[in-house]
Amino acid sequence: MKKMLLFTLMLVGFISATNAQTDTTVNQLVGKYKFAEGSPVSEVTVVLENGVLMMNSQAGSSTLEKSAEDVYVITQFQGTAKFTRDGNKKVTGVTILAMGYELVGTKEPSSTYFLSAKKVVLSAPVVK
Repeated sequence: MKKMLLFTLMLVGFISATNAQTDTTVNQLVGKYKFAEGSPVSEVTVVLENGVLMMNSQAGSSTLEKSAEDVYVITQFQGTAKFTRDGNKKVTGVTILAMGYELVGTKEPSSTYFLSAKKVVLSAPVVK
């Protein structure tokens, strides 16, 4: 009985650790990615909506489904997004292969992304 209880606790701990690691990895991908001038899309935003990783751009929105480490399928555009990291394992960019295009984008610093979001909130009219 003690062995069964110990096994169950270990299993729960392992599952929790795996989920925490996945959440951390997904959260590192969230942000805005800019592409070179003249690209079919100027930027994409990766967000987490209701636990689902999404990519949004002027061309539309798509869910991202993990296929390998740092590689995701862009389901609505039959393409892939491969996220790049620096030597410190920080996400620095994305390469998108979709619909005959190869787009290489760089991730905007988090502070810039959040500052632009704050500007939108601060410019909202005050309701009394």
